[in-house]
Amino acid sequence: MPDIKVTPLGAGQDVGRSCILVSVGGRNIMLDCGMHMGFNDERRFPDFSYITDGNLTDYLDCVIISHFHLDHCGALPFMTEMVGYNGPIYMTQPTKALCPVLLEDMRKVAVERKGETNFFTSSMIKECMKKVITVTLHESMQVDGDLEIKAYYAGHVLGAAMFHIKVGNHSFVYTGDYNMTPDRHLGAAWIDKCRPDLLISESTYATTIRDSKRCRERDFLKKVHEAVEKGGKVLIPVFALGRVQELCILLDTYWDRMNLKVPIYFTVGLAETANKYYRMFITWTNQKIRRTFVHRNMFDFKHIKPFDKSYMDNPGPMVVFATPGMLHAGLSLAIFKKWAPNENNMVIMPGYCVQGTVGHKVLNGAKKIDFENRQSVEVKLQVEYMSFSAHADAKGIMQLIRHCEPKNVMLVHGENVKMDFLKEKIIQEFKINCYKPGNGETSVIPVTSNLDVEVSLPLLKHTLASSQLQDQLSPLLTHETPEYQTQAQKKHKLLHGVIIMKNNGVRIVGVNEAWNELGVSSHQLRFTERIEIVDHGPVSALTSTLHTLVSQKLGNCDVQAVSECQLSIADSIFINIHGSDADKTVLLTWTHQDEALGSKLLGIIKDIYKK
Repeated sequence: MPDIKVTPLGAGQDVGRSCILVSVGGRNIMLDCGMHMGFNDERRFPDFSYITDGNLTDYLDCVIISHFHLDHCGALPFMTEMVGYNGPIYMTQPTKALCPVLLEDMRKVAVERKGETNFFTSSMIKECMKKVITVTLHESMQVDGDLEIKAYYAGHVLGAAMFHIKVGNHSFVYTGDYNMTPDRHLGAAWIDKCRPDLLISESTYATTIRDSKRCRERDFLKKVHEAVEKGGKVLIPVFALGRVQELCILLDTYWDRMNLKVPIYFTVGLAETANKYYRMFITWTNQKIRRTFVHRNMFDFKHIKPFDKSYMDNPGPMVVFATPGMLHAGLSLAIFKKWAPNENNMVIMPGYCVQGTVGHKVLNGAKKIDFENRQSVEVKLQVEYMSFSAHADAKGIMQLIRHCEPKNVMLVHGENVKMDFLKEKIIQEFKINCYKPGNGETSVIPVTSNLDVEVSLPLLKHTLASSQLQDQLSPLLTHETPEYQTQAQKKHKLLHGVIIMKNNGVRIVGVNEAWNELGVSSHQLRFTERIEIVDHGPVSALTSTLHTLVSQKLGNCDVQAVSECQLSIADSIFINIHGSDADKTVLLTWTHQDEALGSKLLGIIKDIYKK
């Protein structure tokens, strides 16, 4: 039996460093190639030596990147330029445009600020992106003769896509990160009802069911407003694209409505980056943004200004959006170190933080953070977690499974304990297998093969005609109630034919078609029952009497008088009458296919003419 083998090199019972290896039908596909935000050593990137001791290009048929977040694409230049991979890399056009921006930003932080040496260069990023082949939503792309991929809108961030991958007769769906509810600038994820053998879904919020978006937004605005009214400073760590646009639109609109004068700042370059790429890929945004973009740019903020590092020490309240979103490096971490000791200040974490990051430690109640250079910071500021994450919650994941109708589900990109909870829910509700392999573990998913078969038109017509006749006779043959008969008519119909395997194709044809095509003489098996009857009238009168009786008993069944001594029922059952004077012989003959009807007729005749 064929199977699908899945091995996470990252994101197995963990959030971060998404990298899933799938083997099916002799093809090897890598899904995402991310880095882990919580590590600065060799654990940061996937262990590519696990795949093969030889050349990656010879082993992998393709690499698919779901979106531009670094935990999904951060290791790509390392793999292609330092480990060595020259095969095709597939992603959407927005992802191709944004990946090098974020990769270069990460490189600057790692190399120029932290002084790391074993890292990819700017030229390596450019060389890596030359290998990329862009895909269009809803358009099937043929990688080779058997391997086909198709991208679907995933929401989450600009350019994010889910992928339906087909290898021969088998298929699987990889969601990457996705969001089943629309937000202020992106639409909801959508995919065909493709019924794959396997659905590989993220499970970041496996146990969370979010409250209404409007309640969260109101709570967010209230907390920010209360903090600045008391003279405090509010830090909101965000990633460069996605959630920050959502929150900036929300806060800028609120500031305008409330006529507030407290300054709001964002990291220099954020607005320019957002404007440039959202204008370039406006078709990826939601309908409201597309409709208003010509008249008013939603990302030209009235109250939000560029931030300078010198503003950190400014007196008085302020709100700052700073990158990155998990407080693991960069400006957001520098501001946090500065503002953390003041209890009037506040940090609002609007999304998930992976284990090992400062954001994760702060959310778990750490009151003191130790850093690598023996520096430590007292955490006295208020810490708030408000999920504006663009990930599907538990309800959204179940919604996708219900719509997609997979035969198996695999959970990745989530915490082990939370995955256990969701796994049980999936098994209980959908009655399908659910897997959650850890990093380096291989799950083997058995799948059944589908065989494409061509059915001849004459056979289909004959089957439908026979089926209609069977439905008419069914109450007579089985004494079924009308209600049961109606249910039976809705069931699948049985097809009787001959399978012909020829020229790498499989066809089902009628028996006579098969005999003619193969040049074989047909032989028919018939059953004959002899019934002795005492009747003093002529043969023709008995034939007429039987014609009337059988027609009454069988209702709409086609009963015809072939001659004065022969009747035909449904063109395949015959009644022949012989004899003279008082002794008559009735020969009832039928084919093996008409066993039920033949037996029924035999019973009718015997009941009427008991000798």
